[in-house]
Amino acid sequence: MDSCGCSLRENSIHNESKPKVASVNGLCPTNGALGKRVEMQTIKAMLSISLNILTSEAYRFCADPDCPTVYYSEDGQQVFSEADLRERVYKKHADDKEISICYCFHHTVGSIRSEIAESGKSTVVAEITAGIKAGQCACDIRNPEGDCCLGNVRAVVKEFSTQFQNPIQEALP
Repeated sequence: MDSCGCSLRENSIHNESKPKVASVNGLCPTNGALGKRVEMQTIKAMLSISLNILTSEAYRFCADPDCPTVYYSEDGQQVFSEADLRERVYKKHADDKEISICYCFHHTVGSIRSEIAESGKSTVVAEITAGIKAGQCACDIRNPEGDCCLGNVRAVVKEFSTQFQNPIQEALP
């Protein structure tokens, strides 16, 4: 995806500057990438600002870590950044060890890394799966992406498992 080079708050609802690119068929008005549709309940749950400003019925999620836009209306008239949200967004800060990757059960990138470094394995996928089966998951409203975190969690577990199985590779420049 293209980087837009915008400051974090440039296209936030808190700053009235116009998007850089006109939104066309669901493209992010900040960087022109196609975002994933997100249900209105997710938008309402994630926004930390008054909901009476919502003017659209269709919103999308921009996963590009270099783009400050998190949510935008399909018509491109509304853009929300992390400054407008209750949570920091994993997809925007995947390298931050303190970032939540599982918003329902409070697993972080760092907690997964630590578990694998200490024990050589991770129990997080099994724990999340058990929580889902027990009806304790609410990814549709707690995860800023609006859907299950397991894809992201599995990718992080795989990355760290590979990293710690090959410690010589980690020490190389």
